[in-house]
Amino acid sequence: MKPDPDLAAVAHVISAVRTRQPLVHCLTATVSMGIVADGLLAAGARPMMTETLAEAPTVTTVADALAVNLGTLSTDAMDGIPATVAVAVRDGRPWVLDPTAIGLAPVRTPLARQLLDSRPVVVRGNASEVLALVREGAGGRGADSVASPDAAQEAAREVVRRTGGAVAVSGAADLVLDAGRSASVARGTALLSRVTGTGCLLGALTAACCAVEADPFRAALAATTWLTVAGEVAAGRAAGPGSFRMELLDALDAVGDAAGALTGTGEDR
Repeated sequence: MKPDPDLAAVAHVISAVRTRQPLVHCLTATVSMGIVADGLLAAGARPMMTETLAEAPTVTTVADALAVNLGTLSTDAMDGIPATVAVAVRDGRPWVLDPTAIGLAPVRTPLARQLLDSRPVVVRGNASEVLALVREGAGGRGADSVASPDAAQEAAREVVRRTGGAVAVSGAADLVLDAGRSASVARGTALLSRVTGTGCLLGALTAACCAVEADPFRAALAATTWLTVAGEVAAGRAAGPGSFRMELLDALDAVGDAAGALTGTGEDR
């Protein structure tokens, strides 16, 4: 791969994930568990997944970071998520909230708003989901956004004020911001929206980056850049959505190697 200036700006975070191989506890949507687990492994991190109240809080005590996704919210997850987040907060572990498909949904929407009080280090979602976190009546069509990242800027800033962390808003050009900084990532491919679970994977990848980078803004920017650049690489190799999914896993690995070459740490893996 040719040197990429966007990748160079976050290469140290990506290289740290590759070197340290953080363990990420993912409470994620059942429809996306496969791509989330495979994507984290391709990136160099290690996934584990359990959502029950009986096990999830205990399991998260050995994780380096926690990713909470509300995509296909089960009865087990409704009970397990708040208790697991409480343990992560108690132990000082970074955790990422992905409020998938909130807005119209009568259970996950109030749960997502409640979880903001536990101050996730990063909130990652599409524009409609970020709007729905702070405005009644807002939301998209399921996991699909009907708003642009620009339209969600003020809502994102309100989330930042509540959590003290960062917000990553996905769209045609992704927006990453915190209390004093903002960045636009105009990378990626439309094929990322034609494969189930790529947004969930981005949330988990963000948690992996938060495990090795104490600055949530830099971690979220690194994860967003990593996935979107990998998406471009995969799109150049794929014949369509099916092969794109496979190529995306290979591309996450290749982009990680490229980041290692930029930082001189590729040989550590």
